[in-house]
Amino acid sequence: MNSIKVVREVGQVAPLPWRVAAAGRGRRNPLAIPVVPACAAFLWGALSLAAFGQHAGALVGGVTRDSSSGKPLPEVQVTAHNLNTGIDRATASNTDGVFTFTDLEPGPYEFEAIKEGFRKSSAGAQIGDLEVASVDLPLELAVDLSRRAEKVNDPPLTEREKEMLSRIERLERRLAAMEASISTDARGPQSQPGQLAPAPAQPGVGKTRETRPLVASLNPIAAMLRTALSPERSEAPDTVQTPAQQQGGKSGPVATPPTPIASPVHRLPEALEAPEPPPSPDNFTPFAFGDFSWLNGSARTKETVLDTKFFTPEIRFDTHFMEDFNQPIDHTIVGSTESFRSGEVQIEQASVGGDFHWQNVRGRILFMQGLFATTTPRNDASSATYVGIGNTGGVGQWDLQNAYKYVSEAYGGYHFNVQHGLNVDAGIFVSYIGLFSYYNFDNWTYQPSYVSSNTPWFFNGVRVQWFPTNKPKIEPWFINGWQSYAKFNSHPGLGGQILWMPKEWLKIVANQYGFGQDNLGLPKTERIHTDDSIEVRYYNNPENLGLSKLAFSLTGDAGCQYGGGITCRGGANRSAFLGFMLYNRIWFRKDLFAVTMGGGHMTNPGRYLTLLPPINGAWAASGTPYFTENPGQQAHMWDSTVNIQYMPRQYITWWAEVGYRHADVPYFAGRGGVTPPGGNNGFPQYYTCSSGATSGTANLAAAEVACGGGLGSIWFPDLRRSEAKVSLGVMVKF
Repeated sequence: MNSIKVVREVGQVAPLPWRVAAAGRGRRNPLAIPVVPACAAFLWGALSLAAFGQHAGALVGGVTRDSSSGKPLPEVQVTAHNLNTGIDRATASNTDGVFTFTDLEPGPYEFEAIKEGFRKSSAGAQIGDLEVASVDLPLELAVDLSRRAEKVNDPPLTEREKEMLSRIERLERRLAAMEASISTDARGPQSQPGQLAPAPAQPGVGKTRETRPLVASLNPIAAMLRTALSPERSEAPDTVQTPAQQQGGKSGPVATPPTPIASPVHRLPEALEAPEPPPSPDNFTPFAFGDFSWLNGSARTKETVLDTKFFTPEIRFDTHFMEDFNQPIDHTIVGSTESFRSGEVQIEQASVGGDFHWQNVRGRILFMQGLFATTTPRNDASSATYVGIGNTGGVGQWDLQNAYKYVSEAYGGYHFNVQHGLNVDAGIFVSYIGLFSYYNFDNWTYQPSYVSSNTPWFFNGVRVQWFPTNKPKIEPWFINGWQSYAKFNSHPGLGGQILWMPKEWLKIVANQYGFGQDNLGLPKTERIHTDDSIEVRYYNNPENLGLSKLAFSLTGDAGCQYGGGITCRGGANRSAFLGFMLYNRIWFRKDLFAVTMGGGHMTNPGRYLTLLPPINGAWAASGTPYFTENPGQQAHMWDSTVNIQYMPRQYITWWAEVGYRHADVPYFAGRGGVTPPGGNNGFPQYYTCSSGATSGTANLAAAEVACGGGLGSIWFPDLRRSEAKVSLGVMVKF
């Protein structure tokens, strides 16, 4: 029930009840804690200054709150309706839910609070002259009463919050005592039976009308009041008449000390304020009903260090050391999109960016520095359009690889309030094919199997994300091609994802791709691909010092290319892909440690998804005569990995890993490396002479002639069938 408390004497200020609002979902927003002292300061300052100043009318103030959670509600329209005169006064509560009315005429009032999404709240009271009142206007959510059963109790107050509340109560008692003492002194001695009356005031001596300004000046909380009084009231002090003036004397007026008013508060713009915490439990936001931070391919961070209504930052660092037991002399690791250099400390990723969100408009950008900025674009043959010695790839003009190389994600879009959400985004966004995330911090292992490492990390195009309920997602794509900045031929790529997470312990995802013509020089060859995964958490006891979680992930991929003389099944020009990967993860000591074991296998006749070794600086557009990727050529590979992670905080992972990979053809870098004498010569598409110079031809017989010494005059890279390496590193994400 709404209520109003009226302070019947100016010399008393009734203590106001305070409650700390919960920060939501079992966690506390660091920006929510200051609400308690801020609200206390504002109301105490308002009531003190109003009572101690020179007002002709009453002052009413209060806080608008959510009746269910007790949290202050900002931007609530509050109206004070005088039932005698019919005059309305209106104001709005600030970001702390505080509102005030000054100089209210005496009489009966009806106070009313209105905010969209809440039921109207009202309270009535009789207001007298020079009174100070506090109003309790709780607002109830305008939802079906049946949903009340979904609400849960707010989290208990922390020790810090209890201490702050105790300080406020002690301060209230001290202020009340100070006011009573000063008020008694101002009234002076009172005549008692048998005593003489006090002497009358002497001419020329000013009459003290109120002692409240002195109390206000001593009140440290009152200094925080900024907006309770209008600016006009601080322009000139009130004056009082001396007895001489009252009798026609010539003595001048005596100024009454003005009530001290602090300088205006410079509040943060609304866009920079902390967002409202979600309800607990949140059964509307997609996938917010459970904790999915255990998933392979998803970041395990549960809290954002800094967040505003407009921008949520994201920062990532990924540094590692790897040692290839083949000991290549050029320190080059072959056949991976995560492992590149041996025997060195390298920065794989250094990214800064984040998400923008305001009035349903959304955008995301994440800049990319480190090895990823070079190693990812080199696998896209469509965008190698720059002018340079030896460049034979790309489609059309403009240097797309250098235009995009430092951006891993960049898109803008709009969120439609349809069912549980509908997003439409255009730009560069991450690919979900292969289950593992583009960013290693999110994954169970550092080096994933071929099914993930050899499939797309990003798409360039348009996507639609539709959430019919809070458990599935349907996401179609219209993209340039298979991890391509440009479009290879006349067809764009079409695809999409269906994601279903009905329980906190289960994830099922299916990614499909087709229609794209993703080969340079093959305009009639199309590609299709399916990538399907399941993840299951089959044990969960997060507070256990022994085993705290157990989970596995299983992924299967199949695809092929067809058209233009290439076939999916049989024949000399077969071009197909079939692979799987399986991982099992064990968490220990309340998720402080985790061990993951697993691996996978791929069969790729035609080698169109086999990563090209960087022999003599070769990239996807150039090719190399030392490892060709023609239809019908075989490539069978498998791998296994053991990874251990130490996670003392949700924002950091220390890790170590041992891995082994094998191929049925020479593929991995051996001791001799894959760099010719003297370094890359700029012509990776040709054979290289033993001197390091280019032969100028991709025909071996012609190269022998050009190099002038038969087969012995040709340089060959040292390729092996297997690779074993040990790695360790640290990854950070904010």
